[in-house]
Amino acid sequence: MGASFRGRKNHATQNVMAAIDFDLRFIYVLAGWEGTAHDALVLRDALERENGLRVPQGKMITHVA
Repeated sequence: MGASFRGRKNHATQNVMAAIDFDLRFIYVLAGWEGTAHDALVLRDALERENGLRVPQGKMITHVA
């Protein structure tokens, strides 16, 4: 499993997804996915969790790296 957490330069990596509101307050954080996981996989996991990320109707998600 450790190999999944190794980046392309062999450093330990981890994906962290965070959502903030317009007042720059964190409203959701999901950490723990291996660094080699694709962003879309992490987002899907956050949206499918029981107490996961909820996007209000008529709003959208934007990606900032």
